[in-house]
Amino acid sequence: MSVLRPLDKLPGLNTATILLVGTEDALLQQLADSMLKEDCASELKVHLAKSLPLPSSVNRPRIDLIVFVVNLHSKYSLQNTEESLRHVDASFFLGKVCFLATGAGRESHCSIHRHTVVKLAHTYQSPLLYCDLEAGLQWCNHGSLQTRAPGLK
Repeated sequence: MSVLRPLDKLPGLNTATILLVGTEDALLQQLADSMLKEDCASELKVHLAKSLPLPSSVNRPRIDLIVFVVNLHSKYSLQNTEESLRHVDASFFLGKVCFLATGAGRESHCSIHRHTVVKLAHTYQSPLLYCDLEAGLQWCNHGSLQTRAPGLK
C-alpha cells in the first residue's frame, strides 16, 4: 500500500486517466460508463476503487484526476472518503482532486448535510460538484453555477 503521488509516472500522449473512489459500485460504474460514452479527442481511461490506498503490487497507469464520490445518503461513504484522503499526496490537491456529492436531489433522505461536504472540499481546496445519479436527475452544481449534464442518467 502506498500514497498516491501525481508525478510517479510520465503522462501518456493524448491520454487521461481518472480514478473514481467511492463505496457505491453501481453508481461508480454508471458514472464511468457515462464518461466513456462522451466523444473525446483524447483517450479517456476510468478506473474504479472502493477506497485508498491502492495495492502497490498492481501495475497501474498514471492517475491524472481523482474523483471522490460521496453519497449524501450514507455516512459510511463520507467516512470512507475521509480515510482515503490520508493516502493522497498533498501535491495532488493542486488541481488533480475533486469531490462529487451524489444524492443531492433528495435532501430529505440525506444522512450527511451538504455543509459537511462543502467543508471537506474547502479543507482540501478542491472543487465540489453535486449530482443525483440515483434518481435520474440530470444536473450538476458547482457553487451557484448549475448546468445540465447530458450523459448522466
